[in-house]
Amino acid sequence: MKTPRIDIASHFQVALLCACLAGAAHSQTTGDEATIRSLENQERGAVLTGNVGALTQIWSEKMMVNSPLGRISENRAETFRLIQAGVIRYKTFERSIESMRVSGDLAIVMGSETVVPDGPAPGAGQLIKRRFTNIWQRDGSTWRMVARHANIIAEAIPK
Repeated sequence: MKTPRIDIASHFQVALLCACLAGAAHSQTTGDEATIRSLENQERGAVLTGNVGALTQIWSEKMMVNSPLGRISENRAETFRLIQAGVIRYKTFERSIESMRVSGDLAIVMGSETVVPDGPAPGAGQLIKRRFTNIWQRDGSTWRMVARHANIIAEAIPK
């Protein structure tokens, strides 16, 4: 019986191809993460200033929000009405991204936020700390926020 001949050059080429493909996938993910981080900051700024025009470009028309006010907005039009009514209005709005996962055309971002509501918004003038999850979906070459959940952090957990 003949022993199979190992072609080192072929194995090297296959290994090199695998490494290149893995590198390209990592590079794409890194680029997507940078894009999402930028969009997160743009979205935060647009919410802070009540810029519905900018939010129209960032939020999907079908975006759902589970808000810290205990209500669900089924689409961005409902959230726009809350902004226009002053229910969503902030004097300050800071966001810290603690974790992000990009998988294909979906990105999940989690972290913490600190806001000071303003005007007629509930909790106006108070510093409010909350946790958030934002979900982004790529449509062609454009990322849009499709869902968001935020909840207020309890200062102390009852014993």
